[in-house]
Amino acid sequence: MMEARTPAQKASFVSPQMVKERRRDDWLALFADDAVVQDPVGPSPFNPDGLGHRGKEAIGRFYDNIITAGGSFDFEIFQSYPCGDECANVWVGRSTRPDGTVSETPMVTIYKVNAEGKILSLRAFWDARRLFGTM
Repeated sequence: MMEARTPAQKASFVSPQMVKERRRDDWLALFADDAVVQDPVGPSPFNPDGLGHRGKEAIGRFYDNIITAGGSFDFEIFQSYPCGDECANVWVGRSTRPDGTVSETPMVTIYKVNAEGKILSLRAFWDARRLFGTM
């Protein structure tokens, strides 16, 4: 993995690693209490109103209902661009379902952190139609 140069970049590298390792509590600890997760950004079957999952309780439900429901997870970061208190990563996520089916999702994620390095927002840009068909 690349070496993190800023707190935002560090959070952007650690977050998917915690998901891969299924370390729910450690993943949630990365977030500020009032954080928001938009994964993906905009309306989707995961978040019909498109406003995101706000606060740790809602983010925890997102983890329980979406992240762990898909089987195992892996990722590869191709580019990372830290700027101030934010970081944008270009990467692909790979989910392996219990039946062995692998789904690859190319995406860009943007993380914003506060002065303590806690994630304030995680915004993931990917095409939900790849998983769910036309929306």
